[in-house]
Amino acid sequence: MIAEHQQLVTEGAKLVELRLDYINGEVNLRRLIADRKSPVVITCRRKADGGRWEGTEAERLLLMRTAIAEGVEYVDLEEDAAAAIPRFGKTKRIISFHDFRRTPDDLAAIHARLSKLDPDIVKLATMANRPLDNLRMQRLMATAHVPTVAFCMGEMGMASRILCARYGAPFSYCTFNNERVLAPGQLSFQQMSEVYRYDQINKDTIVYGVIADPVGHSLSPQIHNAAFAHFGMNCVYVPFRVPSEHLESFLEDAPEMGIRGLSVTIPHKEAVLKKLATSDADVQGIGAANTLLFQDGKIAGYNTDCQASMDSLQQGLNSRGITSPEGRRALVLGAGGAARAIAYGLKQRGAEVVISGRTLARAEALAEAIGARTVDWNNRHGTTGDVLVNCTPIGMHPNMDETPFEKHYLRPAMTVFDTVYNPENTLLIKEARSQSCGLVTGVEMFVRQAALQFKLFTGRDAPVEVMRDTLKRAIGPARMPPAKA
Repeated sequence: MIAEHQQLVTEGAKLVELRLDYINGEVNLRRLIADRKSPVVITCRRKADGGRWEGTEAERLLLMRTAIAEGVEYVDLEEDAAAAIPRFGKTKRIISFHDFRRTPDDLAAIHARLSKLDPDIVKLATMANRPLDNLRMQRLMATAHVPTVAFCMGEMGMASRILCARYGAPFSYCTFNNERVLAPGQLSFQQMSEVYRYDQINKDTIVYGVIADPVGHSLSPQIHNAAFAHFGMNCVYVPFRVPSEHLESFLEDAPEMGIRGLSVTIPHKEAVLKKLATSDADVQGIGAANTLLFQDGKIAGYNTDCQASMDSLQQGLNSRGITSPEGRRALVLGAGGAARAIAYGLKQRGAEVVISGRTLARAEALAEAIGARTVDWNNRHGTTGDVLVNCTPIGMHPNMDETPFEKHYLRPAMTVFDTVYNPENTLLIKEARSQSCGLVTGVEMFVRQAALQFKLFTGRDAPVEVMRDTLKRAIGPARMPPAKA
């Protein structure tokens, strides 16, 4: 624990929590806090409160009193412990409440109760079971008369850990590294400091984000935040896990959370259409939106997937001396949001489009909508095409030994476009390269669509190379140092 404390301080941490309940055996508190390199919070959590303390309650309270007597900067006390341990010396008191099952309806009452226990800081950490729970925490902090750290746990609460700085929280919580998660939804110190630039978030920070379900795998926060950092913009881009049943209410609440714009991905690209006041021609033609802007109480929808995919594909065709997909047959695998955008773009550019999806009904519905034809998934290899586009997640990390199209059906005259970007070199791309096919990787499309979103969000041209380099580091086999802005 001492070694990890020192490492965190070296990396820039200004306050470090020492969880005594994670130490096996007798706790040598004086050794732990001697010559400490930063202020510390001493915490010893019971199992009933989500901790690992196995000693008696009397022993636990004695540890906390000893920490106060030794003059540590902060102690974290639950409600009953706070009532039993009076203030002493210069040690500040964090009075905390945890609920690992839900976010209670009476948050204000709980906060008021804790505020009467002589706190310097009130901390509330509860489980988010709906996106609204995050907003309720933000409302609480915005009106609190005592310094308050309030956030939700779980993947659905991840955004609240990042955004609590926007509402005046003295600090937030993160973990030593990605392998040492002490509470669900917790981010690492590296993520909070390097990706989200937590220390720079304030009440004026403009919020953008991505909505999906699940959302933890998304790399959009990395590349958008790298772009904001490059320009020194007071903006942050965060992940929001939004289940389908909560989509409409989340979009209604988004402006109150400071959200100006959103990226939209699975499974919401089509469902968001009913909430749009305006939309661009691609959204109307495709029937799906991947970008939302909130302006004057209304939502405008855009689709950057189509333009990005066509630009990426044309780059691949150009490398083979082909000036246009017009008149060429394209086999599109999949029938989701990306497939809709790409099939529509190909059709608009005069290609003959064939769609093959694992769910035939979805493939047929997409084909009818854009004037294409379908082929059964089991017969997809029998379709000879000039362009093959994979819009399924087959081959995505961690299932990197899978491919949606068998190698011996690939021909040198084909251009193969795989929209999977993690990894960039999917099995399909590797096998297409071995067959001398033209190649377009998902990295190119992902960066291009994000760059177009950045332009919509900010009105500025995106730093494309910064975004591309950031993505390649994120999906690379080894983590490289961050690019300089």
